[in-house]
Amino acid sequence: MLTCWADVTNAGGSVGFVPPVTEADLAPYLDAVVERVHQGREVIALLRVDGEVAGFAVLSLSVSPLRRHWATVLRVQVRPERQGAGLGRALMTGVHAIARERGLEFLHLTVRGGTGLEAFYQGLGYREFGRMPGAIRVAPGDDREELHLTCRL
Repeated sequence: MLTCWADVTNAGGSVGFVPPVTEADLAPYLDAVVERVHQGREVIALLRVDGEVAGFAVLSLSVSPLRRHWATVLRVQVRPERQGAGLGRALMTGVHAIARERGLEFLHLTVRGGTGLEAFYQGLGYREFGRMPGAIRVAPGDDREELHLTCRL
């Protein structure tokens, strides 16, 4: 998973970091995800092709009793050399299946403005409901808006 995350980031993917990153840079963050998985707070959806990690996403479950029917999808990514073959759609189909198995009714995710990813998610049934101007600072003087999308399962 570390190699996938580093490769996606270094190819310009919007998965929480900006290039350049190394696996060592990302390791503490992946360790934190794994810890939350062990605590039952997150679920990893892993996409394998020919035995190799081709992509993954993280489903962050709500701890609030008022929001247990909601979850947030984080870090959706497919290895750069595997993109364009429908694997992103397959990964998100898997995320939706996991969410339904857990009794979830709604999913939330965000995308970095300027990436065009909202069209991909809209094709999966998500709709935009808001934008946070300047929420993501990718470099000094380069702030991007964060788009919020939701999907009813």
